[in-house]
Amino acid sequence: MDVVTFGEMMGVFNPSKMGSLDFVNEFYKSIGGAEGNVAVGLARLEKKAGFVTRVGNDPFGREITSLLKGEGVDITRVQTDQHHPTGIYFKEKRNSEITNVYYYRGNSAASQMNMNDLDEDYIKQAKWLHLTGITPLLSNSCKSLVMKSIDLAKKHNVKISFDPNIRYKIMKDVDASRKVFLEIASHVDLILPGVSEGKFMVDEEDPVAIANELLSLGAKNIVIKLGAKGAYFKNNEEEKFVEGVKVNHIVDSVGAGDGFAAGVLSALIDNLPLERAVVLGNQIGALMVMCEGDIEGFPTMEEICEFTNNSEDILR
Repeated sequence: MDVVTFGEMMGVFNPSKMGSLDFVNEFYKSIGGAEGNVAVGLARLEKKAGFVTRVGNDPFGREITSLLKGEGVDITRVQTDQHHPTGIYFKEKRNSEITNVYYYRGNSAASQMNMNDLDEDYIKQAKWLHLTGITPLLSNSCKSLVMKSIDLAKKHNVKISFDPNIRYKIMKDVDASRKVFLEIASHVDLILPGVSEGKFMVDEEDPVAIANELLSLGAKNIVIKLGAKGAYFKNNEEEKFVEGVKVNHIVDSVGAGDGFAAGVLSALIDNLPLERAVVLGNQIGALMVMCEGDIEGFPTMEEICEFTNNSEDILR
C-alpha cells in the first residue's frame, strides 16, 4: 500500500446555478470529502490507496463504497454503520471565485469512528499515512483515533503527511482545535497548509515565516499553497517558490487542495524531488478547478502530460 488515509466522505449537493442558496431550487448529487478525495486522486495516478471510514446504511453510503471500489481504492476497512447516517453537504456558488458549504454531518457514521477502527497491520504496510485537520474535529473519538494513528505510523517508520484543511464550521473550540493541529504538525514529514491555515496555526501570513515556524515545531517538509501564485516549499536543505499554472476560467475550486495533496504525495512515492512534487501538485490543482465536483476533475498521468503540453482545458 502506498498511502492509507481515513476520514469522512459525504453526499454532495451541487447547485444548478450561481447565487445565494436561498434562490437555488435544483441540485445534482455527487460524492466528496477531503481524505477520500485524495485516495481517489492517488488511485487515478496509479498509486495504491486505502481508505478507512464508516458510512451509513443508506443510498449515500452505498454510493461512496461503490465509487471508491470502482476507482480502485482499497475499501476493506470501510464499515457500514447501521445506526448513524452518512453525512451530506450543500455547496453554494456565490460567484466564480467564492464557494460556500453547508454541512449536515453531526452524529454521522464517520464521526462514530474510534480506536476499534484502527488496524496496526494496515497502517504499518503503507509508505505514507495521510491526515487532515477535519477528522479530529468530528468527535473526541475521532481525535483519539488520529493521534493514535500517528503513534502507530511513527512506530513502523511510516511517513506522515498532514493537510490542515481547516473547517471553522465544525470547530467547537477554536483554541483547542489549534492546539490539536500544532500537535499533529510537530510529528509530520510533510505539511500542506494554505496561507490562511498558516495564519490560524502560527499567526504568520508570510509563507517563509509560516514555514520557519512549522519547521521549528518539528515538521520536516513544509509546502505552502499560494493559490494561483503556486506554492512555496522549505525544509532544512532547500526552499523555493514554484510558479502556479495559469487557469483562465475557474469552474469549481472545491477539491483543488486535495488534488494538490494527491499530486505531491504521488511524486514523493515515486522518489521524485520535492520541487517536482510541488510542480505536479500545482498542475493537478489547476486541472481540478476547471472541472465541476470534488473528485470528477482528478486526472490520470496521461491527461496531465497532455495538459502540460497544452494549457487549454483538456477535460471539457
